Amino acid sequence: MCDTADSDPATRPACTAPDAPQPNDTPEEARARRLLWNLGYCGHYLHFHSGGRSGRAAIICLLAKNDGQMSQQELGAFFDLKPGSLSEILAKIENAGLIERTRNPEDRRQLFIRLTQKGTEEAALEQERRLRFRQRAFSCLTTEEQEQLVVMLDTIRSHWEGLND
Repeated sequence: MCDTADSDPATRPACTAPDAPQPNDTPEEARARRLLWNLGYCGHYLHFHSGGRSGRAAIICLLAKNDGQMSQQELGAFFDLKPGSLSEILAKIENAGLIERTRNPEDRRQLFIRLTQKGTEEAALEQERRLRFRQRAFSCLTTEEQEQLVVMLDTIRSHWEGLND
């Protein structure tokens, strides 16, 4: 890591990468730092290359998987979003011409979200892109290594879920 900007430049060490071992790190701390840095990179990559967890791409793909239509309440529950947050995201998607929002004639409080033709086409392209990524993402690993990674990630996830208690 970097020292503060006001330290003496003559004695200030050069900046190091966040995953680089620090002078006082034990081998365990250095390994944990590198693991967390790499997992963080993977999370960042997935978030920005797959449309985020609840962004435009994820929403139109989910709609496409549900015959192009869902209630706003169903979408909010699926993505665990507050109604106001979801409404803001949907307004942007609607302004792009990808969805239409209509009121349920039987219950005017309920909104239906439906993909437009343009939205259906964009969802199909996004689903193809995601499929290509899934097919290539782990091609650098053997089948055995992929299976080992699945077990390790399941173990880490289970452990981390317990850390939130």
